[in-house]
Amino acid sequence: MGRLALIAGRGALPDAVVAARAQAGESPPLICALEGQGPDHLRPDLTFRVERLGSLLRDLRRAGVDRVCLCGAVDRPALSWKNLDLRTLPLVPAVLRALKRGDDGALRIVMGLFEDAGLKVLGAHEAAPDLLPAPGVIGDLPDTAARDAALGDQISAQQGAQDLGQSCVIRDGAVIAREDDAGTDAMLAGLTASQTGSGVFYKAPKPGQDRRADLPVIGPDTVSAAARAGLSALVIEAGGVMILQQDQVLARLSETGLALWVRERDMT
Repeated sequence: MGRLALIAGRGALPDAVVAARAQAGESPPLICALEGQGPDHLRPDLTFRVERLGSLLRDLRRAGVDRVCLCGAVDRPALSWKNLDLRTLPLVPAVLRALKRGDDGALRIVMGLFEDAGLKVLGAHEAAPDLLPAPGVIGDLPDTAARDAALGDQISAQQGAQDLGQSCVIRDGAVIAREDDAGTDAMLAGLTASQTGSGVFYKAPKPGQDRRADLPVIGPDTVSAAARAGLSALVIEAGGVMILQQDQVLARLSETGLALWVRERDMT
């Protein structure tokens, strides 16, 4: 089997994938980063520009890479056509289509380019399966949790149709906040305890999204932000939301008294 390459962005996810591969006894993945948008802690082996994507694909094959994993946050890059190389020229129509699409549509096109080059695209949860927690409940859920989670499913469907956001906050059958382009942290930071009461934080993949990229995550900071917002519980989709730094998440749940429901979602 060949080598795994990470197309790594910001946040804790690339570190978690590297750690999981090391724990499994795998050889270190090749770390690749978009120029100016590298990972927070990992040192890239390769940096690239979108205008030189064709050269990156060549370099990956030369390095013995046969699988890639897109993980971590990146911003849409600005293109400078003066930096375009000949190997990327045939890819320009697909790149332009990607830049005009929403997040999910853009990621599908980008993953297609890697696949067309003979590389298999893995989701972060496939490269590090232990990031997906088992279904179950930790702590005491509010009485309204089941009803609020069902409403969260409806909101998730709406967000999927708009290709926007993977989380929301619900209280007593009413939607208090929805994630937008600013992200989960900004949504939670904009809430106060007087607004939320015994509300729940809900997070799930957008229905129909390609789960090999942009699968949602939570971590200890999510728990802390939910506690500051006065929420009572976090509800995440089993098999659809990864938990980073799981020991710290459990500790903060205990410290704050928040409940966590890893919920098997009814997709019928």
